[in-house]
Amino acid sequence: MKILILSRNAQLYSTDALVRAAETRGHEVRVVDYLRCYMNITSRKPKIYVDGEELQADAVIPRIAASHTFYGNAVVRQFEMMGVFTVNDSVAIARSRDKLRSMQLLARKGVGLPVTAFAHHTDATNELIKMCGGAPLVIKLLEGTQGAGVVLAETQNTAQSVIEAFKAGNMNILVQEFIKEAKGADIRCIVVGGKVVAAMKRQAAEGEFRSNLHRGGVAEKVKISPEERAVACRAAKAMGLNVAGVDLLRSNHGPVVMEVNSSPGLEGIEQCSGKDVSGMIIEFIERTAANPPKAGDAVK
Repeated sequence: MKILILSRNAQLYSTDALVRAAETRGHEVRVVDYLRCYMNITSRKPKIYVDGEELQADAVIPRIAASHTFYGNAVVRQFEMMGVFTVNDSVAIARSRDKLRSMQLLARKGVGLPVTAFAHHTDATNELIKMCGGAPLVIKLLEGTQGAGVVLAETQNTAQSVIEAFKAGNMNILVQEFIKEAKGADIRCIVVGGKVVAAMKRQAAEGEFRSNLHRGGVAEKVKISPEERAVACRAAKAMGLNVAGVDLLRSNHGPVVMEVNSSPGLEGIEQCSGKDVSGMIIEFIERTAANPPKAGDAVK
């Protein structure tokens, strides 16, 4: 099978691990910088090129950075037009990158979430804070990634100031309940083909409430409950993602979903869990590429 990995950097752990897993299983694999791709958009025979070469593949693994979602997704969509199987389709990637849309879809499907509020006008600031149970609470930029643009407001006055500052900069934000009982830890679950294949607990560094490994968080192997497993699978399905990283918090009222990631990093989870997640993704492609799920299976 000819597999293309859309990634800006072939040296990244996740990209390299997928290459090695595909080659080990006898596939022809190539890494392509999606920003260098260009397209011939036609109804009869759509094509995609890089450096003058027409690209062809049996399957595509999108590793699209959040900062390049628009163009990266256009490339994924072009492969879809060509009838190529994509591990995550363009609609699902776009859906998961929009934090507000994600929360609305998860809520619609009954997936547990922190209480979340959203408004345009600062006149509603006090109401937003009340909806989330008052301070402390978390304020998030819709466009933030890897913990950037996330603020813990510990007092009512701080919350008001942060919300008004973001709004003054014409930035879209979510206001969320702070899950104090999580104690700075979250659970990252990797879902492949509708099943949780690996999980790890990420503990925030001292003095930090964000557990992202990029921000000094420490990972350890964890055994998740059947309920946590079910919530992670339901969250991935609600987004329409075949491969997803689902971040959960352990709250007093059960697991709640913080985020669903369409291009989860593989280094921390593979090293922590000892699972060959890259190999499982390639196995999923082998099982599915010939008979991909119907487009109607995804939530719109």
